[in-house]
Amino acid sequence: MEALLCLAVILAGLVGAGLLAYSRANAQRRAALGDARADAQRWYERLGGQLLTLHGEEPAVRQALADAGERYNAAGSQLEQARTPHQFALARETALEGLAYIRAARTALGIDPGPELPALAAARGVGQLTKEREVDVQGQTFRAGPQPGRETPYYYPGGRYQGRPVPAGWYSTPWWKTALGAGAGVLGGVLIADALFSPAFADPGYGYDRGYQEGFGDGADHADDQGADAGDQGGDYGDQGGDYGDQGGDFGGADQAGDFGGGDYAGGDFGGGDFGGGDFGGAD
Repeated sequence: MEALLCLAVILAGLVGAGLLAYSRANAQRRAALGDARADAQRWYERLGGQLLTLHGEEPAVRQALADAGERYNAAGSQLEQARTPHQFALARETALEGLAYIRAARTALGIDPGPELPALAAARGVGQLTKEREVDVQGQTFRAGPQPGRETPYYYPGGRYQGRPVPAGWYSTPWWKTALGAGAGVLGGVLIADALFSPAFADPGYGYDRGYQEGFGDGADHADDQGADAGDQGGDYGDQGGDYGDQGGDFGGADQAGDFGGGDYAGGDFGGGDFGGGDFGGAD
């Protein structure tokens, strides 16, 4: 009898410990979900506030604000449908990409772009343009540079196109989005990227090859540090085109892409941007 009583006490203790562990795990999950939601909402509201206050007629300003508005709409749709911390993280990345375009618009307006933003997943290791570039590809002229201008009104916050790093800067045309529409296909976009960012056109102190290697190194370090989680997020961020651009999968229907990293957002074709489903994008 005493043995049965002891066994019952032990079983009750085990059940109680299990329930306590389960309760704590649920509390941690709820806390993580709440934090992720609040963080995404904060950047989303900041993006909306900037869109309400900024105006301009210059082509570079209007284009940057239009891209920021697209990200705002996409982030709003993602927030409405998000149910997990990861989904809220994708919405946050979209909002940050929109804020990157806001910073570009402010630069084009000649005002302070505001504080720096958290780094976009899609733009890891791709660098920034530091000098003007001009190339001819298949009978068309393409320009790029570090500052907005009449000939370079399209801002890109940095990302990857078909695995090639595309630095942040201003471009004469959004060739990462229009290659297919213009009938050039992926090959045309690849040729443009190679021509603009080949070593022959490298900036002093920053070459395409070196930038690519740095990006690869960053990705490898990230994978080492994050392990399986990084690999999983890399797939989601890098394939942002699926989640952002088509808004399928988790979010369904909005034109985003990370360029998160549709761009594919993360290192891949994210963005939360135009690469692989949206402009990478991903500021105040």
